[in-house]
Amino acid sequence: MTTSPPTAHSRVPQTLLLLGATGDLAARLLLPGLGRLVATGAQPDLTLVGSGTEAWDDERWRRRVTDSFAAAGADGPRAAEVVRTSRYVCADVTREEDLRRLLATCHGRLVIFFALPPLITARAAAALARIGLPPGTRLMLEKPFGTDAVSARSLNEILARLVPEEQVHRIDHFLGKSTVVNILGLRFANRIFEPVLNSAHVACVDIVFDETLGLEGRAGYYDNAGALVDMVQSHLLQVLALIAMDAPPTLDARDLRGRKAQVLRATRVWDDDPVRWSRRSRYTAGEVAGRRLPAYVNEPGVDPDRGTETLAEVVLAVDTWRWAGVPFRLRSGKALAGKRKEAVITFKQPPRVPTGLTGYDQPDRLRIGFGPDRLGLDVNINGPGDPLDLDQVHLVADFGPGDLPPYGEVLRGAFDGDPTLSVRGDTAEDCWRIVAPVLDAWRAGVVPLREYPAGSPGPGDSLLTPAPGEMTGS
Repeated sequence: MTTSPPTAHSRVPQTLLLLGATGDLAARLLLPGLGRLVATGAQPDLTLVGSGTEAWDDERWRRRVTDSFAAAGADGPRAAEVVRTSRYVCADVTREEDLRRLLATCHGRLVIFFALPPLITARAAAALARIGLPPGTRLMLEKPFGTDAVSARSLNEILARLVPEEQVHRIDHFLGKSTVVNILGLRFANRIFEPVLNSAHVACVDIVFDETLGLEGRAGYYDNAGALVDMVQSHLLQVLALIAMDAPPTLDARDLRGRKAQVLRATRVWDDDPVRWSRRSRYTAGEVAGRRLPAYVNEPGVDPDRGTETLAEVVLAVDTWRWAGVPFRLRSGKALAGKRKEAVITFKQPPRVPTGLTGYDQPDRLRIGFGPDRLGLDVNINGPGDPLDLDQVHLVADFGPGDLPPYGEVLRGAFDGDPTLSVRGDTAEDCWRIVAPVLDAWRAGVVPLREYPAGSPGPGDSLLTPAPGEMTGS
């Protein structure tokens, strides 16, 4: 499924004010997504204003926009017009006088995108609260939303003084991925799966985002975040909420986000024991896909004394009627042997396999892939030789690509005034609450920082492969 088509909001002249315009996020993800959105004709009257502390001029800024649009295959007269009219303003967005100067360059309905670190976002929002915003302004914030539960709550209080909650779009681009959104269609439009997605039939749920990429020059952000905050606290918890929530009456923002909030409020570390049920590791030197990677601690810009993890695992409990007793195992890692980006629902074995059937040793699994985007089902059937010997077969269906890349989808939501694909303020705080015991345990040093060679499957004691019967109760 995709989000709703553009509404009348799209035809109102709008300005996208991009704070942090010279950063990596803008060039790599945001501007390509914007280019694809513009090229579709969904935003026929859009002005783009970029701002950063670097002393760029309009010409250099337009080159960046042109290059980012081209990288996404966004061309044509609409994209060219956005580039032509785009402007760049050098500013310190924590200073009120600079913000007033920025706002004066904008016209029509205003959308402000904070492509900034959490602390700068909070300071900029506080300055905007002192000077005020034009009516109808919408705010887009890039994760992480704060640096812990306290700062997330403080940021929410500042934002509430600026605009109503419905006009705050906390961006988690995973919610713009067509496959992630398709979880809703898979679950609630099919009688086959939904009746068995509960603790009576499901043994465990794994949500994994392993990648072969290393740091890739992102030390400035990543070395202060690490895998737990960068991926688990945000993206993977959002996927968990979609898999575990009950059916909403509608897909309106209020209903859908309300169901997600219920799940996250019920989520905690398994057995309330972050020492037993979390792992942290970082990569050492190695080879990935024929490419030699240095150890993480030797990557440019990394402070080895921080002890930043590049692989994080945590096991969570969802204390609802549907899921009580089912472990949700979340993992994300860098510089691993292969890509694995999927949610896997592993079903319990049947109460009894009739005597005479042989070969049954693998449980049924439902797999939802995030890259490549596909649905898989692993089931046991009678094999082609001995009819009493069971083999597991893998049924696969590819999802069609969405109309837009993830950032294009979430931008469209902000331009159309639809917060369905954004993170609500209370759930942003709950995501920090869920991982807080793990972060505290790691900072206290009671969970050792393991190591694994780049290009390996990761550390040998992964929580994804517990011994049979290891997880009992919650």
